[in-house]
Amino acid sequence: MRLRFVGTTSKDGDCPTLYETDTGDFVVQGERLTDPEALEQLRDVKDSETFVVVPRELLARFAPKE
Repeated sequence: MRLRFVGTTSKDGDCPTLYETDTGDFVVQGERLTDPEALEQLRDVKDSETFVVVPRELLARFAPKE
């Protein structure tokens, strides 16, 4: 899989960052969701899945509009 950097709202080169894959999907680099109460509310979680908090500003600025 190849990734293309789309954008970031970080001011220090860290995360959050948005990438697009060569198949048209997206990858988000960000802080892992660790809040136990929030994790309990997730549904149908597979062992291979992890969860990342995505700031609204990142999606508003860089997510596709269509």
